Amino acid sequence: MSKEKILIVEDDRDIVELIQYNLEKENFKIQVATNGQKALDQARRHHPDLILLDLMLPEIDGLEVCKILKKDSKTSHIPIIMLTAKSSESDKIIGLELGADDYITKPFSPKELIARIRALFRRLRPEAKQPEIARIGEVVIDFSKYLVTQKGKTIALTTKEFELLKTLLAAKSRAVTRDSLLENVWGYEHSLEITTRTVDVHIRYLRKKLKSLAPRIITIKNVGYRLETGSLDGA
Repeated sequence: MSKEKILIVEDDRDIVELIQYNLEKENFKIQVATNGQKALDQARRHHPDLILLDLMLPEIDGLEVCKILKKDSKTSHIPIIMLTAKSSESDKIIGLELGADDYITKPFSPKELIARIRALFRRLRPEAKQPEIARIGEVVIDFSKYLVTQKGKTIALTTKEFELLKTLLAAKSRAVTRDSLLENVWGYEHSLEITTRTVDVHIRYLRKKLKSLAPRIITIKNVGYRLETGSLDGA
């Protein structure tokens, strides 16, 4: 039975009522924010398991809310699905590159939204055989806490950056294609220019944040990426 807390950020009451009714039927716990500032306040105070974030919001728009949450180490791990009436590729690129985990274009069916939510939670659920902690040089990854430290300092990774790191680690120094990264991290079965570019951007962010690990994240031309783990320690 689902017990995950979901924060709906949407100023259209009819849409809120539709989403809330259908998600509560699936036993999700629901909270609602009707503008960008309330969304930030509730995310920081209640730490939901997922945020459904509309782009067109009063006070602070959805893209800015996403940007602020993903820069804050206390909220950067919270997955975000963007709800948008905009369907252009540029809007999707911006949302994904800011750290959103998925997007769904209005109008959408409640069944599709629930399927996307459950798929996202499945991707984020730790694997049974995954070690709780892994160490690569100065970088320590705690999978149970979604926590990464470098030289003892906590590094704020977005959910997507953490999932990329975890997927590359699981490959045990083998090359991982961009298509595989898209499928495993974003859940997309087919590679499009918008999403392959997004993989490259997230890898660049990961290298920038984890400087001591950056030389180990090797680009395989026309293929994808490989993480040279060397003597990987687990605990």
